[in-house]
Amino acid sequence: MKVLVIGGGAREHALCRSLSLDPAVSALHCAPGNAGIAEVAELHPVDALDGAAVTALAEKLEAALVVVGPEAPLVAGVADAVRAAGIPVFGPSGEAARLEGSKAFAKDVMAGAGVPTARSYVCTNAAEVDEALDAFGAPYVVKDDGLAAGKGVVVTDDIAAARAHAHACERVVIEEFLDGPEVSLFAITDGTTVVPLQPAQDFKRALDGDQGPNTGGMGAYSPLPWADPTLVREVLDTVLQPTVDEMKKRGTTFSGLLYAGLAITSRGVRVIEFNARFGDPETQVVLARLRTPLAGVLLAAANGTLADLEPLRWSDEAAVTVVIASHNYPDTPRTGDPITGLDAVAAQDAPHAYVLHAGTKRAGGDGSGAVVSAGGRVLSVTATGTDLTQARERAYAAVSRIGLDGSQHRTDIAAKAAAES
Repeated sequence: MKVLVIGGGAREHALCRSLSLDPAVSALHCAPGNAGIAEVAELHPVDALDGAAVTALAEKLEAALVVVGPEAPLVAGVADAVRAAGIPVFGPSGEAARLEGSKAFAKDVMAGAGVPTARSYVCTNAAEVDEALDAFGAPYVVKDDGLAAGKGVVVTDDIAAARAHAHACERVVIEEFLDGPEVSLFAITDGTTVVPLQPAQDFKRALDGDQGPNTGGMGAYSPLPWADPTLVREVLDTVLQPTVDEMKKRGTTFSGLLYAGLAITSRGVRVIEFNARFGDPETQVVLARLRTPLAGVLLAAANGTLADLEPLRWSDEAAVTVVIASHNYPDTPRTGDPITGLDAVAAQDAPHAYVLHAGTKRAGGDGSGAVVSAGGRVLSVTATGTDLTQARERAYAAVSRIGLDGSQHRTDIAAKAAAES
């Protein structure tokens, strides 16, 4: 089949890499893509938020499946436009994507579905903010109600910082703090059947030891040796299936990727948030472990035939991803810096370690120049191994070969889990 992937980050590179290894995929396209994706897919310019433009490109390419990667096009209804043209699309409708696009909407759905989550208040003015902050006390959890590229949440003991973040947003959700480790669990669904993937853990803070500002994610690992073996089944039964059922009952069928951000608290599993697409950087490690060819799974979700699928097959190996970010990230990043060492990783570390591009491009107008940085998170260095210790060693060995002036990365991704496993 011919497949078109929409997006241009490391998540999309991970998707394209997996799709390129699928023998069922005869042609792979990505729009707009990046310098790394260009090695496995044909790139096309497109406004990813323009449903008509994406649909026209899919029709021109005779795509048998369109995969919408990022959240913004989904919330903008791009999947609706493609679906209306009769083309199978992996991704929820704009209305269903409100599970990510509005924290308040997600809370309402969770309440209807009986899904365990944090107590919360939706606030639209200063008085409501102060009342909610006072009710919960520190640590304060303040979430922008809308999309914020994974950086709309502030967790702080400083009430002034909490209040400042709340006042900078038109509408905020303020909720109780959830203790315990966090887990990301993805599920592929056609709106009825729900197929969970393997859990992962990501690292949101910019600096080692979970210090520094919140980011879109600085690394991830899978599997989670410390997690209860029944966790996936429990989350499927108490979170994922009830949410999909509730959306269907509301007449807003959710088809695509449902991402549950979870806290394993002293009182049990609680949902922190939902996303309506593959998470970044967790996708990089989850897909590194998936052995079932990806295209058929995504197509089954798009066509409503997930129930007919064989159980997913997984590698017993562990996977670790380390994100290399630009100077000054997560604030305004410096871009245009040359990236070196990519060929060295390919020559010396493959197939156990490889580089997935996020914010990169080719210098020069014709796209034939050197690879340079073009965003905040620049690369995701991903490695597999017999266990987390070996996967970490391979990932950081590959990281050490890469040169990017002023870049930053965490040195403790999966370190605690590896030491304890």
